Amino acid sequence: MNNFTTSGFLLIGFSTKPELEIFYASLFLVLYLLALAGNMLIITTTSLDDSLQSPMYFFLKHLSLLDLCYISGTVPKFIYNSFSHRGNISFWECVFQCFVFILCAAAELAMLTLMSYDRYVAICLPLHYDVIMDVRTCVHGVAGVWVSGLISGVMHTAATFSIHFCGPHIIHQFFCNVPQILKLSCSNDYVYELGVTVFLVFAGLLCIIFIGFSYMHIFYSVLRMPSAEGRAKAFSTCLPHLTVVLLFISTSTFEYLKSPSDSPTASDILLTVMYTVVPPTFNPMIYSLRNKAVKSAVRKVFKRNKIYLR
Repeated sequence: MNNFTTSGFLLIGFSTKPELEIFYASLFLVLYLLALAGNMLIITTTSLDDSLQSPMYFFLKHLSLLDLCYISGTVPKFIYNSFSHRGNISFWECVFQCFVFILCAAAELAMLTLMSYDRYVAICLPLHYDVIMDVRTCVHGVAGVWVSGLISGVMHTAATFSIHFCGPHIIHQFFCNVPQILKLSCSNDYVYELGVTVFLVFAGLLCIIFIGFSYMHIFYSVLRMPSAEGRAKAFSTCLPHLTVVLLFISTSTFEYLKSPSDSPTASDILLTVMYTVVPPTFNPMIYSLRNKAVKSAVRKVFKRNKIYLR
């Protein structure tokens, strides 16, 4: 690692050994390319295929767009630093990383909440679905998701970087995450940051509670269906979303509840990968593998491209 410059921070990452740096960078590069390919495929497919124009796929398209921003805000910088054996990140790059990461994380939770409401209406109120989930409602819902993420990102980032930093500006992580940055505070002068965190945690808990109640009603309605085929179809549209929700919430919650480490262990590395890289990379696979309509639309896209290439 090069020496730290006073204009920014030093990202320690996972290892200071050159051979391990290259290994982790290569691993993250593969996962990043998978995330790019999978999410771009979902966005392209849901945009081009006429059979995927329902609210569920409209929300899925925006979830994929969020995932692209989520992983692109942190991973490319780590890959570049690792291959060049550097760890420096400027102050404003760090601010940008925090802003993008918080924006996307908050917006993703809001999007998952919106998608749970869509599934609730589709399964519990099927006769009113077209009236409730009309175009205007969907557009307003997605706009609310992005605005909530933007507000969260601005508030959290402004509060985090309003504190005074002392000592070596070393971040024991591969990107600028808030818990590690707060450890660099000169004193306990992050009261504003604490207030913002409490507010955002409360908002996040409301989202989680709403998702929980939605799925309680969904499972109750599904189990009352007389047709086994109807139950299987309902579960096939709900389980991918529920899997994504549990993966995202469990890993990110555990990360922010545990105390920041000065020397990342193997479990810290695994957990970091689980909440920063795994959701954006595997969300498209979870939805496409469990959804026959998406798989069929993807095949159509590939067939169409083959025809154009001939």
